[in-house]
Amino acid sequence: MDLYIFKELILPFLFGMGIFTSLGLSIGTVFELVRKVTESGLPLVIAVQILILKMPEFIVLAFPMSVLLATLMAYSRLSNDSELIALRSIGINTYRLILPAIVFSSLIVAMTFGFNNFIAPAANYQATVTLKTALDRAGPSFRESNILYPEYDDVTTSDGNEKNVLTRLFYAEEFDGERMKNLTILDRSQNSVSQIIVADSATWNILENIWDFYDGTIYLLGADGSYQNIVRFKHQKLALPSAPLDLTKRGRDYNEMNLVQANEYLNVVKLSGKGKRIRKLKVRIQQKISLPFACLVFAVIGAAIGVKPQNAGRGMSFGICIGLIFFYYLFSFISGSMGIQGVLSPFLAAWLPNFVVLGAAGLMLTNTIDAPSA
Repeated sequence: MDLYIFKELILPFLFGMGIFTSLGLSIGTVFELVRKVTESGLPLVIAVQILILKMPEFIVLAFPMSVLLATLMAYSRLSNDSELIALRSIGINTYRLILPAIVFSSLIVAMTFGFNNFIAPAANYQATVTLKTALDRAGPSFRESNILYPEYDDVTTSDGNEKNVLTRLFYAEEFDGERMKNLTILDRSQNSVSQIIVADSATWNILENIWDFYDGTIYLLGADGSYQNIVRFKHQKLALPSAPLDLTKRGRDYNEMNLVQANEYLNVVKLSGKGKRIRKLKVRIQQKISLPFACLVFAVIGAAIGVKPQNAGRGMSFGICIGLIFFYYLFSFISGSMGIQGVLSPFLAAWLPNFVVLGAAGLMLTNTIDAPSA
């Protein structure tokens, strides 16, 4: 029975992968590439290469939708041909009937996770680089000027409350990929004394994880703002974070980072104290994890609808599939926006659509009559 249901799922799943991937590419990439070929002179060979590189991104989106279409069509066909009634008549309940769909979708979850976190981000980044290079818009891989990095931290005020304040401000006028020039650092990390550091240049010492500053002056300020001391130096090692150097790297978009890269970038962004930016990245990280599990959720809801006695043909199954997909991704967009605004936690913002759809599927299965007469 399991093998039989598996075979029923495979063909509509492959059909869904083809149709949904093609639609996604056409709407999201092909039209834009055609415009760049005709208006910007993008070589056709490069356009085809970019199209291939963008394909994994839309394959990821097609996986959950194809699982939904496969379970809807397979179980609707079995229900319409009374094969489910026959199976129930020999004592097989509904939960056992949908087990093959759950196993099948679990395999797709693993595939989706691999594509979404390893293949698609690298391919998207390569597509961006290829496009910029072809259009002669590829700049250096680092920021060359005006490196500004504010660092914030929570401090306890005299009345016992905590507030987020600026503790360090790092500014470099120029950067050549190795050495920063014309630096000014305002350091307020010590409660009793502040310091202003001015230097001609600085480099990051990889071996010691420390900054080497050259030809500069340190101004020590007391709590009342008065000068306590002035120290001039030719070479000074300072234990400051490497985050300003990390900021010089040309940032990747969210869909160009895997989980490891996203978490590393999150650690840098956290030091800046920009709450909305931090929440947005946390939501995107959670969505990278929750999206593959949409395959499992869609399998359950598709099977729950399909096992109900009905006269749904392939056209109706496809229509139901489109409606559920629209609802899911609209809900995901709304909940993600609420997470970025701080209304929902990043975890709940990313996982709420899965929980809601899975809860609806569970309710439908609970109301399904397992008796053969159903």
